[in-house]
Amino acid sequence: MLNKTFFKSLVKSNIFTISSITYAIAIVPANAQSAGGSGAGSLIQGLMPIILIFLVMYLLLIRPQQKRQRQHRELVAQLKRGDKVLTSGGLYASVVRPIDERDIEIELAGKLRVKMIRTSVIEVVGSAAPITAKRKTRTK
Repeated sequence: MLNKTFFKSLVKSNIFTISSITYAIAIVPANAQSAGGSGAGSLIQGLMPIILIFLVMYLLLIRPQQKRQRQHRELVAQLKRGDKVLTSGGLYASVVRPIDERDIEIELAGKLRVKMIRTSVIEVVGSAAPITAKRKTRTK
């Protein structure tokens, strides 16, 4: 924009009068803005790139992320005793018992049992094996 000292120097040199400067500052830009085409068509044309950007962002980033989150929530909710899991820390463990909807107890090695938050499970690598009773063979 033009600064005030420039206009003051023009008025002192008698090149422009105050009224012509006022016209140049206020009226010409106002006329230039109203001289554009129809308001509704240009508004839609101006917003179309922004709408397209949001649509592409939704389809490429937001929707797949929501799908992965939903699958992880279902996986965590379906954990049961005996499932072999991979934790976010990179440890393989088996689920000993679900404590509540937030926590589970896992067994890492031998008899080492740890209480852990369910959401730390990344994937189930093996499901619970069916429990079968071992029959003892009788020897005569």
